[in-house]
Amino acid sequence: MEESPLNVLRRFAKPRAAAHPVAPERCELCRAVLPASHRHLLEVASRQVICACDPCALRFEGVIGGRFKLIPRDPRALPGFRLSDAQWANLAIPIGLAFFFFSTPEGKMTAMYPSPAGATESLLPLTAWEELVSENPPLGRMEPDTEALLVNRLGPTPSHYVVPIDACYELVGLIRLYWRGLSGGDDLWREIGAFFARLERQAGGLREGARA
Repeated sequence: MEESPLNVLRRFAKPRAAAHPVAPERCELCRAVLPASHRHLLEVASRQVICACDPCALRFEGVIGGRFKLIPRDPRALPGFRLSDAQWANLAIPIGLAFFFFSTPEGKMTAMYPSPAGATESLLPLTAWEELVSENPPLGRMEPDTEALLVNRLGPTPSHYVVPIDACYELVGLIRLYWRGLSGGDDLWREIGAFFARLERQAGGLREGARA
């Protein structure tokens, strides 16, 4: 089974010790050794993503409230998504890449965009988001905290997905890891392109129309 890109990112980000093998990744709840592909939980208050074995992870499936939430596995493409240039401008995002999710602790929609320094929060006008939901009903079905709208307007054709929140933090980590110089560098843009190509493959047949 293909190794999770999030695991690969973590391995790249950690210093390598030539004389010692890499320790196996373990469940952060019970310390069981994890396979390359495993589930993630979100610690809601801190927005921290933690790795979990299936028995631990499934304890939080469908749980409302509490410290942890189970993060869904699958992204969904939104091929008919409606977002005009004027609407994008009203969302007050300074770059063409951002993700949007409902934060339960804060009781509001949150807009964030990746940067060399990490994830930066943007002030999201509530009326702008409500207008977007009215034109794109799948947004109203996103899971609070654990799913996000991911918008990519960096290329000639914008793309839109509902994704697990750990995919958004993976993208943030890629940008922090690979950014070089003033414009990011060729390696960064290759990694971003590979990330979205992989996301499109993962979405596969999981597509939602923008209209109800």
